[in-house]
Amino acid sequence: QVQLVESGGGLVQAGDSLRLSCAASGRTFSGYAMGWFRQAPGKEREFVAAISRSGGTTRYAVSVKDRFTISRDNTKNTLYLQMNSLKPEDTAVYYCAAAYGDIATLDYEYNYWGQGTQVTVSS
Repeated sequence: QVQLVESGGGLVQAGDSLRLSCAASGRTFSGYAMGWFRQAPGKEREFVAAISRSGGTTRYAVSVKDRFTISRDNTKNTLYLQMNSLKPEDTAVYYCAAAYGDIATLDYEYNYWGQGTQVTVSS
């Protein structure tokens, strides 16, 4: 299995940028599709972005497309989420997750989850 630890969250103003990281340990990182999800208070967890095992294919939620960029460094066992032009509605706990298979966008497809990192965007 793989262990995931997110970092990089914080309190920012609307329009600012943040980069989240997810450090993986355990089994070979490059063997997993990876994704980012988020959950705002009182809301369901939602898909944000996904990346294939090689990093060659990505998927984004409509709400973050053109603002967020998912990437991975398989030599460093690390997943990233670059978030630009942040909005108050991006406020949530952000989770990284690992899935068997090449790429996945549904939460039930993911097998391992991190503990989450809080992102708060003030207006």
